Amino acid sequence: MRDDWNSWYPDPNQLRWHPFTIPDAAKGAVDFAEGLNTLCGAGDPKTRNGLSIHIYACNSSMLHKCMYSSDGDFLIVPQKGALRILTEFGKMTVKPNEICVIQQGMRFSVQVSEPSRGYILETYNKHFTLPDLGPIGANGLANPRDFLTPVAWFEDKEIQYTIINKFQGKMFQAQQGHSPFDVVGWHGNYTPYKYDLDKFMVINAVAFDHADPSIFTVLTCQSETAGVAIADFVIFPPRWSVQEHTFRPPYYHRNCMSEFMGLIKGKYEAKEEGFRPGGGTLHSMMTPHGPDSECFEKASNANLKAERIADGTMAFMFESSFSLALTEWGNKTCLRVDEEYYKCWQGLKSHFNPNDRLKLSETGGESVSKVKKFSF
Repeated sequence: MRDDWNSWYPDPNQLRWHPFTIPDAAKGAVDFAEGLNTLCGAGDPKTRNGLSIHIYACNSSMLHKCMYSSDGDFLIVPQKGALRILTEFGKMTVKPNEICVIQQGMRFSVQVSEPSRGYILETYNKHFTLPDLGPIGANGLANPRDFLTPVAWFEDKEIQYTIINKFQGKMFQAQQGHSPFDVVGWHGNYTPYKYDLDKFMVINAVAFDHADPSIFTVLTCQSETAGVAIADFVIFPPRWSVQEHTFRPPYYHRNCMSEFMGLIKGKYEAKEEGFRPGGGTLHSMMTPHGPDSECFEKASNANLKAERIADGTMAFMFESSFSLALTEWGNKTCLRVDEEYYKCWQGLKSHFNPNDRLKLSETGGESVSKVKKFSF
């Protein structure tokens, strides 16, 4: 793990990763702490400003070992294999399609029963909160009642324990002669917690146009500027699609946010091929992106009836107002970069015909709208 964002040359291109490799158990045991690698990030934990995105891939449990981050909060998204997490507050089992948050300074140990893989969003600033609902009102998106905290549990063992501390982007370790999970009880609201993504109450456009994906925000870490996030955790859950006179998939765009996407299961509707569970994509600030050519043709010619989309699928996005820098591991060492990602847009063709407006007017359709001129 690291936070030296100048160690690798910047890359503004659209990036996609094949599913990240899980260590082969035949070649040796790798636990959660050993299987952590930083993909990208920005900012500085020393000034408590920024974030990093990590990938974990492991094949064994942490034995007499725990870790914590002095730098920030971990939002953990399992993709393959359930995590049984021991904390100072109790136990949590977090399965794929669930998430958990381990807040700054909380010691935890991860046990697995099979080869496991997933994603981590670490924020250095504030803690994750629910987004403001605004005109949605009292109920919607991720409801507070669905977040679960552990029941107090402890073990009283005198045993050699390794404590790993992520401090200013580096990993340190110390030894102690007893289990760190000897907290008999706790009170307050500074706790780890988990959430089942199937409990998300989806809001969507029901008349026309593609709504901004901010309506799918589960958790956010806000900056000091109102409405600007250090990081948002956004999902694309199963839902109804009913918009009329609309190109329903995400439209082609550039924007002032960095967008890292991962796939927990299924196929993402805007890129059904190539973007696979356990992989990822990064579309950097002001880099154009959108559906692949196959999705464009299919959606442009579709019969716009009410239909279910994303059934059996769960894609997510870590979105940030920071310009994310890649690590050497992310762009080279991991050996998972899809060098042919750009080809998914090469089949796009222009369908624009400037005479279409004239034909519409000549056949008695709506008249061409007039452009209002302003003088200064």
